[in-house]
Amino acid sequence: MNPIALVATGLLVGVFSGMVGVGGGIILVPILVLFFGFSQHAAQGTSTAMLLPPIGILAAWTYYKNGMVDVRAAALLSAGFVLGGLFGAQLAVALPKEILRRSFGCILFGISLKMILGK
Repeated sequence: MNPIALVATGLLVGVFSGMVGVGGGIILVPILVLFFGFSQHAAQGTSTAMLLPPIGILAAWTYYKNGMVDVRAAALLSAGFVLGGLFGAQLAVALPKEILRRSFGCILFGISLKMILGK
């Protein structure tokens, strides 16, 4: 695995995350699967692990300094995210890789349609 390619991919995902609030699931997971040969499970696990330390701290700080963070809502979302992340990871690990991959693709497809066709 090429460390420079991984750092460059992290940079790309970081830019998208800072710009539009997406990164791990929508951008990084497909890159890891399609270009780095990760299994769906490994890509999702690696993406989740990557987000733990930085969790967008500098991007969040920038938004906060500009008055664009609802701290109460973020704290409540975080509380739900902790439990949701645990349950979601347990479910993902239990699913066969084909079902997980197809489910992931369907979710991305549905989101794409909503973003493109929705108002």
